Amino acid sequence: MRNMEKRPLKGNVSSIPMSVPASYQSVIDKVSNGEKHRHRSGSSDDDMIDITTGMANPSFQDELTSSQYTDDIPGIGQYEDFHTIDWQRDIARDRMRHRYIVKRKQNSVFDLVRGAHDAWSGWLCVLLVGLVTGCVAGLIDIGASWMSDLKYGLCPQAFWLNEEQCCWSSNETSYGDKGNCSQWLTWSELIADAKTGAGAYIIQFIFYVMWALLFALLAASLVRMFAPYACGSGIPEIKTILSGFIIRGYLGKWTLIIKSVGIMLAVSAGLSLGKEGPMVHIACCIGNILSYLFPKYGKNEAKKREILSAAAAAGVSVAFGAPIGGVLFSLEEVSYYFPLKTLWRSFFCALVAAFVLRSINPFGNEHSVLFYVEYNKPFMFFELVPFVGLGIIGGVIATIFIKANLYWCRYRKVSRLGQYPVTEVLVVTAITAVVGYLNRFTRMSTSQLIFLLFSQCGVS
Repeated sequence: MRNMEKRPLKGNVSSIPMSVPASYQSVIDKVSNGEKHRHRSGSSDDDMIDITTGMANPSFQDELTSSQYTDDIPGIGQYEDFHTIDWQRDIARDRMRHRYIVKRKQNSVFDLVRGAHDAWSGWLCVLLVGLVTGCVAGLIDIGASWMSDLKYGLCPQAFWLNEEQCCWSSNETSYGDKGNCSQWLTWSELIADAKTGAGAYIIQFIFYVMWALLFALLAASLVRMFAPYACGSGIPEIKTILSGFIIRGYLGKWTLIIKSVGIMLAVSAGLSLGKEGPMVHIACCIGNILSYLFPKYGKNEAKKREILSAAAAAGVSVAFGAPIGGVLFSLEEVSYYFPLKTLWRSFFCALVAAFVLRSINPFGNEHSVLFYVEYNKPFMFFELVPFVGLGIIGGVIATIFIKANLYWCRYRKVSRLGQYPVTEVLVVTAITAVVGYLNRFTRMSTSQLIFLLFSQCGVS
């Protein structure tokens, strides 16, 4: 008991080290005075109690602005890199800020407008995210299509057009019938004025491999030099960030730019990659950047994740043309904090993004995706047997692929090849281009191949 009496109390000012700066000491004195006043007079539910200080002094509270709730104490609301956010504290800080704005709405017209802007800032932010995401997705689709066709030839009259757009004047607007277009010239026609034969085949093969290696080299070099966080699909890291983890720079502007350009280059190189997964990362980068236009979300990590959840839904929406699917993906797969209002905002954001992408019409078919399914032929009962066989074969191949991929990832960590990522990309690209050119179906891009597989076929 004697030792316990000499031990200082946990919340006493005397227990604070002598090295505390003067600014912190002044805040601590205000906290102590606020605690004494609170115990003397009591507090109501309307009093804004700062959980970082425990202060509820009305006279001192009236002197503060909404931004000073976080600016008076250095470090509040900010987290170090590779740290986890405090969900309860950030949500409580947002409630205090909201109560402060509601209290001051009757003071002046400026405060009334400020309150209305604060109430609608969430919808305005997701609207901007949807608009920008749709525009970026349209540019990526157009750029990837143009670069993919650049491996085969060029449109001399307008080099910025791909093969399909170049042949519009010949009424050839589909992937299945572009062989007789006179406006589009292959590399063998441009160099040797030969469309068929062994010489034309060799020239086309050389240019195909050369463009594939160039695109892969540019993509790997840009990522390595300017934005290392732009590598991979980004979905595992997005799930980690939405769960409350801080990764500085992963959703930055450089990551957005390099990721967008890198997707076009990687897809055009003919690699077995798709832009569907990375579109989620790109949309979240857009959501993170635009959230800083609204302090309600830019200065609160918990609230910012509401915008990131809506952005993830928009990314899936523009990738597959499925706004509802994007919302379900964000709700079930990536989001940790998903209140009801975020559900409606995510759907609105995904809908706006899909509408903008369809308005841009990057594929010329009035749809937001290339491989749009419109199959109206009836199925026969006996067709169930090959369908079951395809399902079994697909499951077996997928299992083998996953195991082989895991083995290869483990091997890369211990081999010398993993120390030279650019060289590894070039080797994989060279093998893919050489082997893929031998077959006309593996030669085309993944989007074009899926488009043909989803098309209706018949005797004609």
